[in-house]
Amino acid sequence: MEPKQWNECPVHGAGVRPDYLVGRHLERVLASWHFYGTEPRTGPLDVWLIDSEGDVTHVTTGSDWCLIVETSAPHEGYDMAEAGRVEVAPIDSEFPIAAHFGETILSVHDEADPGAGRLALELTFDSGRVRCDTWSGDMRLSSK
Repeated sequence: MEPKQWNECPVHGAGVRPDYLVGRHLERVLASWHFYGTEPRTGPLDVWLIDSEGDVTHVTTGSDWCLIVETSAPHEGYDMAEAGRVEVAPIDSEFPIAAHFGETILSVHDEADPGAGRLALELTFDSGRVRCDTWSGDMRLSSK
């Protein structure tokens, strides 16, 4: 199946246009992490941006390594028996986006590939930028 839009994933569709976030304040961020035994957490698997309007923007990676951006509420954590567990909680200060709580989102920028869909989402604040992208199926958060 051929994508209809530049940022549309052939498997998952286009998701939402994140430009609706412009002008909103970032109030909180929740994330999900995979824990296995005593190993350190991996991830995040999912990130939920909660803005000043109460809207929730879900950012995650797709099975084909695209970056999915959609509106959906956070899910609960769950146990996967011997495969570990997934926990959902507010992010902590080790993540670059935490430095921007309460700030206004000034702009958003998508990066995409015509065959793979959205690969990155960058949010610009007064004090800097945060990039969400996918690399080998893993989501990464970085600051610029």
